[in-house]
Amino acid sequence: MSEKIIDLGGIVDPADFYGPAHVNFNHLTGKFPELKIVARGGTMKLIGSEEQIIRFEDRFGQLVGYYNRYGHISPEVLDQIFDTPVHSRSVSAAAGGNGSGVNGSGEGSVAEDVIVFGNNGTIVRARTENQRKLVELYGKNDLLFAVGPAGSGKTYTAIALAVRALKNKEVKRVILTRPAVESGEKLGFLPGDMKEKLDPYLQPLYDALNDMIPPKKLQDYMAEGIVQIAPLAFMRGRTLDNACVILDEAQNTILSQIKMFLTRMGRNAKFIVTGDATQVDLPNRQDSGLLPAIGMLRNIKGVGVVEFDRRDIVRHELVKQIVQAFDKHPIL
Repeated sequence: MSEKIIDLGGIVDPADFYGPAHVNFNHLTGKFPELKIVARGGTMKLIGSEEQIIRFEDRFGQLVGYYNRYGHISPEVLDQIFDTPVHSRSVSAAAGGNGSGVNGSGEGSVAEDVIVFGNNGTIVRARTENQRKLVELYGKNDLLFAVGPAGSGKTYTAIALAVRALKNKEVKRVILTRPAVESGEKLGFLPGDMKEKLDPYLQPLYDALNDMIPPKKLQDYMAEGIVQIAPLAFMRGRTLDNACVILDEAQNTILSQIKMFLTRMGRNAKFIVTGDATQVDLPNRQDSGLLPAIGMLRNIKGVGVVEFDRRDIVRHELVKQIVQAFDKHPIL
């Protein structure tokens, strides 16, 4: 019987590793029934055969590599890493060292998947496979569709790509838009000027930008028209050159609105359309033009489509279960 202590400090955030209510840790221990794993704060003690400990260390090193890339851990990630057959074993791990990746080096570098460096040391990076796919397809296509459930990072990743393009001087403007459709609530009369009336609909876009651009600079950008946030109706009649343009909540547009938006594309423009087809707020859900538009355009060269799913959800662990429950009982 062998023992091994792994110190999580400096390798992975224990809160991320264990998960809420230890959901990740409990999922992990179920994959090693012959190995006793004891967690105490920032350390883990492994008790079992040397072969089992080596196997655990090898997979744990891969997990650290994934964490360094994407910044999160979930039961789905553990399934992906710990259920994949092993084709080779680390020599250092076999010798009892940390060469398996427990030292945090893992696969690839932290910077590899960084999209943009935000405010207060915030690093915005692709955290899931489909977020990474969105980043990759952005470089190959001028029109992207990103569809999937709430919390999967569609809009946030898209805005990060737009901010990166602006910082790298690939575009001169970033334009964010969404339809002003109420989410099942009647907001009634809203006081103030046009901006104040529309801001409640656009607040999620402001929130993302505030993570990535310093407040004073963002204020200057908006005053100069370098960053624009407007409802979809304001896009009509415009030609959008040298810009990265994002249409958010596109499931709340009808087909003619999506057509109007897409035909605004000018020279050196990148368009990203995001939405969740399960959250249509139109009076008649069948009027949503998002999926029909994707069906018509997805095979055109220069158009990319990324379909996010529950595995991409990076909010609270409960969000995945909520989405799954609603998928089983769709709203009529």
